[in-house]
Amino acid sequence: MRTAVFPGSFDPVTLGHVDIINRALPMFDRLILAIGENSAKKSLFPLEKRMEWLQDIYRSEDNVEVKSYAGLTIDFSRQCGASFLVRGLRSTLDFEYEKTIAQLNRSLEDGLDTIFLVCEPEYSHISSTIVREILINRGDATPFLHGKVAAKIMEALDRQQ
Repeated sequence: MRTAVFPGSFDPVTLGHVDIINRALPMFDRLILAIGENSAKKSLFPLEKRMEWLQDIYRSEDNVEVKSYAGLTIDFSRQCGASFLVRGLRSTLDFEYEKTIAQLNRSLEDGLDTIFLVCEPEYSHISSTIVREILINRGDATPFLHGKVAAKIMEALDRQQ
């Protein structure tokens, strides 16, 4: 069984994430959307909400699982029996950064390969960081969010304030 992990903060899940996930789906028998918990990073949305949103989007996909983890991605991947990591690339800057991480992961965990998918051009400007800034400043981020979760994200933000 070909199992892959797509790790990320998904804070929030954007159309860029959805593009990469949808294109990775046919490549693997099992795709784990892994929300990493980083104690050094302050999330805008609680882990439970981010998991709920991904589950809402991929509810009809039998080969998608949504999980959370803390610690090293390679350890989580080993626990899940994954041989692949999926990473999305928007630019050459992303490539250089992700290439370094992929090489380090491979040196620490022989047999764990990283698959890079270049996002569609219409999503190359979307990042969770920028979308968070738009949301924090009460801008309209709906053009960058999946329709199933855009309203829920806005509601969650309203409740936080």
